[in-house]
Amino acid sequence: MTRTIELARALIRKPSVTPDDCGCQAIIAEHLSELGFTHTKLPFNDVSNLWSVTAGDGPLFVFAGHTDVVPSGPLDQWKHPPFDAVIEDGFLYGRGAADMKSSIAAMIVATERVLEKHTLRGRMGFLITSDEEGPAVDGTTRVVDYLCEHGTAIDWCIVGEPTSTDTLGDIIKNGRRGSMNGNLTVNGKQGHVAYPHLAENPFHLAVSALSELTQREWDQGNEFFPPTTFQISNINAGTGVDNVIPGELNVRFNFRFSPELTVNQLQQEVTQTLNKYNLLYDLSWRVSGEPFITPGGSLVEATRKAIANICGTDTVLSTSGGTSDGRFIAPTGAQVIELGPNNATIHQANERVSCDELETLTHVYEDILIRLLT
Repeated sequence: MTRTIELARALIRKPSVTPDDCGCQAIIAEHLSELGFTHTKLPFNDVSNLWSVTAGDGPLFVFAGHTDVVPSGPLDQWKHPPFDAVIEDGFLYGRGAADMKSSIAAMIVATERVLEKHTLRGRMGFLITSDEEGPAVDGTTRVVDYLCEHGTAIDWCIVGEPTSTDTLGDIIKNGRRGSMNGNLTVNGKQGHVAYPHLAENPFHLAVSALSELTQREWDQGNEFFPPTTFQISNINAGTGVDNVIPGELNVRFNFRFSPELTVNQLQQEVTQTLNKYNLLYDLSWRVSGEPFITPGGSLVEATRKAIANICGTDTVLSTSGGTSDGRFIAPTGAQVIELGPNNATIHQANERVSCDELETLTHVYEDILIRLLT
């Protein structure tokens, strides 16, 4: 059993459901202490954050990741208990195996190997949080604020999110779309279904506006980003009985948007559409993250060459998928990419990662570090 797999299993055995780190960061800090890293614990509310860094001067390379995982779900759907870290038929099973405790293990072991053989011409850091799968308000964003306040600038950052689809390294994320949530309440008038003329059904009032929003082409994206999308995630109305017209309708929706549109533009277009249908409504917004992109540069080049060298793969740059903590790091001026194992089973029962793939990922991280820091 390789050192990467041993460490991944130790982390998976900790039931660290958001925001409970459950001792994972203590394991990480112990390993990094042996390599000369110094640590700053940055707890905010119930969230644990760890900033670890080597001494010295020069450019700063950071591995970023999260120790928190989503709940396991029904246990009877798992082949093995989700926190037992069982290995079967060449796969390591467990919640967090792919997203993303195995990546953290590979990062640490890659760092060990590089520091054993080379002298760095820069510094290394680890930014670890327990609030990525949750609200993400007391995690990486707070650590980035701390680093900025102390004049620490990250030059290169790899986030260990699971990005691979068919083979390791076939896709890396060099950016992400923005994410914005809307909470819409359309007001009507409650009444008896047999007397609709005495009521105003908010669903009937809103359906044309909602249909228009769902069918609109918001933009066409660009060379790095797919088109902006609008998706309704929840609709709720009614009192729970069959003979009452509801008095209000609640609709929750999400934009995943490219840089072709701004937050203000999207909000204005939604408001104009609702007003066109003379709706009485309340609308609030929550922006989870702005779009970001690292179109090229030394980090992208080193990562592409490392994947070609270790995996024999010509990787593809992508900005698809959900948000990641890279959205908090990129605005500081850092070059940011995401690279990790296969994502086919993330957030599912029987989440797993190939043991061979995990060892290969360790070699890729090692190769990137050598290209950038030695």
